[in-house]
Amino acid sequence: MLENWLPFLIYALFAAAIPASMIAMSYLLPRRPVGRTRQRMLPFESGVSEGAPDRERRFTVSFYLTAILFILFDIEIVFLYPLAVRLDALGWFGLVELLVFILILGVAYVYIWRKGALNWN
Repeated sequence: MLENWLPFLIYALFAAAIPASMIAMSYLLPRRPVGRTRQRMLPFESGVSEGAPDRERRFTVSFYLTAILFILFDIEIVFLYPLAVRLDALGWFGLVELLVFILILGVAYVYIWRKGALNWN
């Protein structure tokens, strides 16, 4: 009975030990610099200081459109992995499904390309 649960218990011990060791090390290791400087007290978000002179700069819609399209195609490509892993077991049906999926992705890519969504102006 225990041999069935042993891998789970080892995994649970590692899962608990890693955060616990990180918390312990944060208290044991010295923190430098300790003092509060003006630079350290400035708000900081996404690699840009709040006091930066170009904070009023606006991003164009094409920046966000390109980011959304990248995420969309990236997520769709992730769906190819399970199909590729089981392709041998699925046989010809799996191959046809793979080709149809790639065809749909290709048609979508050509569509957004023709619409000019990938043009960086």
